[in-house]
Amino acid sequence: MGESTGILLVNLGTPQDTGFWSMRRYLKEFLSDKRVVEAKGPVWWLILNAIILVRRPKKSGRAYAKIWNKQLNESPLRTITREQTRKISEYYKNSHRIKLDWAMRYGEPSIADGIERLWELGCRRFLVFPLYPQYSAATTASAMDKVFDKLKTMRWQPLLRSVPPYFEHPLYIEALTRSVKTHLDNLSWTPEVILASFHGLPIKHISGGDPYQSHCEKTTELLRAALNMDQDKLMLTYQSRSNRGVWLGPDTEETLTELAHKGIRKVLVITPGFAADCIETLEEIEIRAADAFRHEGGQEFSFVACLNDSRDSIEMLIRLINRQLVGWTKDGANLSDNEAEVQSNVFSLSINGHEQPNKDTGSMYLG
Repeated sequence: MGESTGILLVNLGTPQDTGFWSMRRYLKEFLSDKRVVEAKGPVWWLILNAIILVRRPKKSGRAYAKIWNKQLNESPLRTITREQTRKISEYYKNSHRIKLDWAMRYGEPSIADGIERLWELGCRRFLVFPLYPQYSAATTASAMDKVFDKLKTMRWQPLLRSVPPYFEHPLYIEALTRSVKTHLDNLSWTPEVILASFHGLPIKHISGGDPYQSHCEKTTELLRAALNMDQDKLMLTYQSRSNRGVWLGPDTEETLTELAHKGIRKVLVITPGFAADCIETLEEIEIRAADAFRHEGGQEFSFVACLNDSRDSIEMLIRLINRQLVGWTKDGANLSDNEAEVQSNVFSLSINGHEQPNKDTGSMYLG
């Protein structure tokens, strides 16, 4: 038990800047992933390198520029993932044998570098946390592929665990529910329809055995029950559809257009498939989808931010981590499965020396 445990948070990825070559490098790595695009051979190579990587970088760069964190000169996903890691680290700051770091599947900081940094800190046990609530081979499995790629180069490999998808975990559903209710309380109008928009996936991935669609449906079903809403009030849609092949539907933007044509004037959109706000939520939904809805006659549009580094999010992520640390650390050993799901008052968090109690549960949250 003398060895340290390294916890590596992994999110999708981010370009280094919005320029053409940075975007091209990022898109090439992303679109060359066989988990993401299963096409292969000389025809796909030609399409990717002669067409997509010539046209797409400028377009994607303009989209990123709209939501870029200019103060830190980085994407919001990078900012938020780093902050999530910092806040979770605060909880473990007195556990000297637990080290945290973060990485991106595409771009920097890389998964390989994250593993290397934790190894150099003396970690011989690794817990990898792909920050995707719903499992898909294109996200969770792809992240783990990179972990295994790095381990294959190591003569002395660490013990390895990963945090499973949490699409139906009670704390996740509770956090989503509170985020919607809080957002509704702060609106001056009442939405006629709420969309739960998830990232799309080609149908052939689902028919090939990917459980992603069923995970999205389960999350939406539980969220409807928690909010006491039916299918007409809280609708499931999918975004980010590509022109290649048949994708999961209904499409978010098309649904918004149809709603506007039916006389729906006020909508709210939540994106439960993302642990942190990113290009798909901030540009695609909050800007582009909103514009499409208003262009077709919609009047009021609002977007519920992802859980990000909110206190509900950080508590949930820590609980999910602690469940997987059982047998490795005293933090994990102190939590039974039942406690991890239903308790919210067994730990305290402090940021910069300030603690803030939650009046409902008595637990201490990040302020």
